[in-house]
Amino acid sequence: MGEQSAPLPIYADDSHVDGNALAGPLSEIFVGDVTICACRCGVCGATAPLARAMVYLGAGAVVRCAFCSAIVLRLTTTPQGRWLDLGEGASLCLPAPDQP
Repeated sequence: MGEQSAPLPIYADDSHVDGNALAGPLSEIFVGDVTICACRCGVCGATAPLARAMVYLGAGAVVRCAFCSAIVLRLTTTPQGRWLDLGEGASLCLPAPDQP
């Protein structure tokens, strides 16, 4: 097998914030704090809280795995609504509600 090259940053200066930047926008979609949910990367399989991911903000939010830099989530707001894309087989594990 050949060596893998390092993933290219989404922006030339590679400026990003952590996944906590998603707390506000995602609270408009989900009930509760999604940043504490486990996020599994569909490329490398690493699982970590969404808060640990690298978030690149621009016209929307591009969220990359903290371990391999693969895109795990994209969030964009348009006049038609919010688009939430979990690409590359990524997944979020939302905690089950407490049972009475």
